[in-house]
This record gives sequence, structure tokens and C-alpha cells, in this order.
Amino acid sequence: MTRKPSWVALEKAANARILIIDGAMGTMIQKRKPTEETYRGERFKDWHQDVKGNNDLLVLTQPDMIREIHEEYLNAGADIIETNTFNAQVISMADYGMDSDELCYEMNLEATKIARAAADAWAAKTPDKPRFVAGAVGPTNRTASISPKVNDPGFRNVDFDELREAYKTQVRGLMDGGCDIILIETIFDTLNAKAAGFATLEVFEEKGIELPIMISGTITDRSGRTLSGQTAEAFWYSMRHLRPFSIGLNCALGAELMRPYLADLSHIADARISAYPNAGLPNAMGEYDETPHDMACQIEPWAKDGIVNVVGGCCGSTPDHIRHVAEHVAKYQPRAIPKIEPKMRLSGLEPFVAG
Repeated sequence: MTRKPSWVALEKAANARILIIDGAMGTMIQKRKPTEETYRGERFKDWHQDVKGNNDLLVLTQPDMIREIHEEYLNAGADIIETNTFNAQVISMADYGMDSDELCYEMNLEATKIARAAADAWAAKTPDKPRFVAGAVGPTNRTASISPKVNDPGFRNVDFDELREAYKTQVRGLMDGGCDIILIETIFDTLNAKAAGFATLEVFEEKGIELPIMISGTITDRSGRTLSGQTAEAFWYSMRHLRPFSIGLNCALGAELMRPYLADLSHIADARISAYPNAGLPNAMGEYDETPHDMACQIEPWAKDGIVNVVGGCCGSTPDHIRHVAEHVAKYQPRAIPKIEPKMRLSGLEPFVAG
């Protein structure tokens, strides 16, 4: 199976420095105060239900807005930009009556083309600093491991194969659009992520092309577990069969609270470590108050202590946050990937290491 040439450039860049991934797309979209009409555009002006809030749709109706946001992050120093496709699969798009494979494929294709054009334009300006496009694959709005019905714990509103088929369509669009990386992110349910990973490998096989896979889980609170109950260590043992370029955490927590779980991953994972926290915890209005300087000062010790390879921002972060983070970590070397002794490592909610 062939590897895209950008893989070599990505490995080279990751060995030379801590890479910077971009910040929040949704935050930047909301700063522009889009209306229902903004979301609909001309193409969907007569759509049968409201579509306001469908950020992924904007790649079709407002492509210039999305490209402008990508360019702001690239200008701030991002090495990796994420496609605006967090919910661009049929399961999440059902909320807007847009759950067709054709439309979801198109969203992923066009989103990647927009990001690709922006990344290539900036790479041409900085030949010594290539820019990469990560195809963003979100968790969907359903969970395969947990029942949404309190009185029926065995009930599921989605199964593995439904997730797998939805993700295959998404990954095909991302790859056909020219992404460099598949980023399976904001993972709250490991079974959903395994479906995404399996679908990704199937599409690689279909196309005869293999891309780097980045995996990013979400520790939901101070319990140190994902929503489906796994510790960070158990989560890694569940996902390591994908041989990812990186494993890490994003969303839910601010940088201060994320550190211990990143440190756990750093000690056990023979892959690069990524981290893009929220700009602090949300306030009473659901907004994020952490300043770019404060966020960067909390992330810098991760770089100083050698526990990260890729850093950036999630909810509430802006190009200003990313610029400050990039400046603060620039003087540090990326984490060295450790050699892990081969052992049988299993995972349920807790890890199990034989011997």
C-alpha cells in the first residue's frame, strides 16, 4: 500500500519541532454571527427545516468564510489545519434532514478542497514549513456503548456497522479532497472510534493509499475517564492496533486539568502525543474566558517537560490563542517516542498488563 508523499514531510517536521494544530472552527464561525440565511445560502434557501447551527454545511454555502478561517490559523502559525467536517456524516446530518451519502460525501470533499487550497498557498509562502490538512472525523451525536434510555440499558440507537458505513463515506470524501491525515477526534465512546478506525482502514484498502491516523480522545471531567468509562491508559490500549501517528486528548478540559492524563499517555504510548484543550472551562453563559496568554502559559510546561509532540486549541480558542501557543513552545524539542517493552496489554474500563 502506498503512502502519500506528505507523510514523509509530516514525519520530518514532527521530528524537528513540536507541531501546531489549529484552534476552534465553531468559535470562529460564531464570531461572524451567521444567520439562518447565511447557513442556507442560495442552494438551500428552500430547505424544508432550519439549518442554522449546521457548521459543516457552510463549506457548500459559504466556502469563502471557511477558507478565511483556515487562513487566519495558518497565519497564526498552524502546521496542521482541520477540515470543517466534524459532523459531516449521515448520522449527525439527520438532525437537519441532510442524511444522504451523496451530500455528506460532497461536504467532506469540498471541505478538504478548501483547506487544501489554503494550506498549499501558505506552504508556498514558507517552503521550509510545509502545512498539512487533517480530515476531521468527529464522534457523531450517538453512542454505541451507552443506552440513551435510562429504563432500558440494553437499548442502542446506533450500532457498529451503521457507524462504520457512515464513516466510510466521510473518509472517502476527505481522501478524494486531498487530505494528508485522518484525524479521529473528540472521542467520548471508544466503540464509535473503533468503527471510525475500521472504516478508515477499509477505505485505505479500497484506494491502495495509507495516510497517517491521529486519534484524540476526550476525558469528560475530573474522574479521568471518557464518557464510556475508560481511563486514558485503557483508551490507548483499545486504539493502539491502528498504529496511529499520534494519540492524545482534546476538548472538555482546559489545559490545567488535562495535564495528568496527557502525562499518563506520554509514559505508555509508542506514538506521538497530541493535545488541544479548550480555552479553559465554560462560564455560566457557555463561553470561554481563558486568554491566549494564559492558555499558552499552561501549555508551555508540557513542552518544557517533554510530554507532547502536537499542540493547539479546541473550544473557545482563536488564532490569537494558537499564535501564543506556537510562540511559547517554539524553543522546546518534541517528545521523544519511547520504546515500550512488548507485553500483553488489554483494556476494559481499566487497563490490564500481563506480567
